[in-house]
Amino acid sequence: MPLALRQLEVAGNLDNVRLAIQTNQANAASASADGDGSTQRGDGSAQRARPRELGPVDPLPGSGYRGPVFVDSDIYKTLEAIGWELGHGPQQDLADFAHAAIDLLAQAQQPDGYLNCYVQVSGEPRFTRLAWSHEMYCAGHLIQAAIAFQRGAGDPRLLDIATRVADNLVSEFAGKENGLDGHPIIETALAELYRETGTDAYLSLARQFVDQRGHGLAGDSGLGRRYLQDHVPVREAVTEIGHVVRALYLEAGVTDVAVESGDHELLDSAIRRWDSMIATKTYLTGGNGSRHADEGFGDQFELPPDRAYNETCAAIASFHWSWRLLLATGQAKYADHMERILYNGFAGAISTDGVRFFYVNQLQRREDHFEKDDPGRRRSWFNCACCPPNIMRLLASLDRYFATTAADTLYVHHYTGARLAGADLDLELITDYPWSGLITLRVLDAPAEARGLALRIPAWSAATTIKINDSPQRAVAPDSGYLTLHRQWRPGDEITLRLDMTARWTHADRRVDAVRGCAAIERGPLVYCFEQADQVVRLDELAVAAGTRLTEREVTLDGIGRTIQVSMAGRHVPPGPGPAVEGVTATAIPYFQWDNRGPGAMRVWIPDR
Repeated sequence: MPLALRQLEVAGNLDNVRLAIQTNQANAASASADGDGSTQRGDGSAQRARPRELGPVDPLPGSGYRGPVFVDSDIYKTLEAIGWELGHGPQQDLADFAHAAIDLLAQAQQPDGYLNCYVQVSGEPRFTRLAWSHEMYCAGHLIQAAIAFQRGAGDPRLLDIATRVADNLVSEFAGKENGLDGHPIIETALAELYRETGTDAYLSLARQFVDQRGHGLAGDSGLGRRYLQDHVPVREAVTEIGHVVRALYLEAGVTDVAVESGDHELLDSAIRRWDSMIATKTYLTGGNGSRHADEGFGDQFELPPDRAYNETCAAIASFHWSWRLLLATGQAKYADHMERILYNGFAGAISTDGVRFFYVNQLQRREDHFEKDDPGRRRSWFNCACCPPNIMRLLASLDRYFATTAADTLYVHHYTGARLAGADLDLELITDYPWSGLITLRVLDAPAEARGLALRIPAWSAATTIKINDSPQRAVAPDSGYLTLHRQWRPGDEITLRLDMTARWTHADRRVDAVRGCAAIERGPLVYCFEQADQVVRLDELAVAAGTRLTEREVTLDGIGRTIQVSMAGRHVPPGPGPAVEGVTATAIPYFQWDNRGPGAMRVWIPDR
């Protein structure tokens, strides 16, 4: 997080807010001098130049504004992370930064609640280029940051700003067809703000935006209506199409609106698309997006490992959507997918030192990889810096996804060392998961009445065992995927869950042309990969030998965790005299730990001959 605080100054994000404040002051002075306000809108924003088409990056030469039109969102995502983090305990440096940033935002906000630094500095009329302006996208992240501060830090100052922004949107759009933002997220933000404040107008506007999708109201992005998920009404859509992050942020909002409105038809449509996405458009690591040109979904089963886009923000969006579907349905398959994302597609985006990040997360890198002068390594920041602050807000809020309560039952969704409380139960969870499948839950406090404890049994665990105080229990979960133990608990009771962590081969679906006839290694929730640094032959020479077995090793390699040894077909020519050797032992490492030892080749899928 200190990295983000520095970068928001270095990259100009906070200076843009200061520019917006100066613009407000200059406009106010001009309006006062003119007397009749003829050069001003009624809300006080400047009407200078005729609006021009906005692209994804428009730095306003000569104005001092820096970065893309949506860089306000980087501030808001960072503030959201700080809000959740302050809920874990006082951190003065984060609190000081947040106080200063919120004070700037309060000064930059216009009298009617509108707040967008690009539009205010540029003089562009509001909401006239929604396909690219990201005005409501930025507002959505501001609202989410405000809710984090309210729930995490108990601080309402940012919520006051956010509700005024939301009230402005209600005034501009409620009951009208004035347009849709080209980048969804306002839908889920408004639904969450409704939950926080009880203001019906916010949920109503979120529902309106969902129902208006598919009628051309998002405008022309230059990449077509499918790119913006504006080509067909939401209820009629059967699969995910277009820009991945936009699509999945929209789906989170769709699910929120469906749940809060009791709209079963809308929820069923979201479930249908999730199932389609998982079955036909999702990589083994949980990532989505096979096309670089539009950061988008490809066709069904179009999943090339080397050309995978798999934007980090897309992994986070999929995590958030799956969470909402989990809460709506109680089905463990959504938590299973969240876990797949968390330990692979998301974790792989972060370097082991925690200060470098992937924007794109491919499943194969060739030794001669070339991509616009970029070798594909992690970076500390980006011109379009959506991913690093997005990573921070998920990590800071991660403890809120571990467990939930329904009626008299505490549901445990994810396994990590934690203190869990719900349904009047107080538990300590002890484990070194995902390296071990041994999970111990110790009861610290419990009521006199019986309570339920529901444990997720991952679909990959082929042989699960469970004990209560050393007494074996039946370990078969029902169709929901949650094994519920209902009894009168006492302090000191221990539940021991052991998941099957046997390393296993996963064979590619024959319909995925790019990896047909290939196999990959998984162990527990982890996907494994092969890095050139660990092999004695080139990666593209390896093939799975017939009847090969997987052998796990406890050793570490330069900080790498548990490795897996596997016999491979491959021709190895040892140094010095001696014949070539047919067949080698290859080493696989967890995918999330790749690219920490140099820029060499990597691949997840190996030909299975």
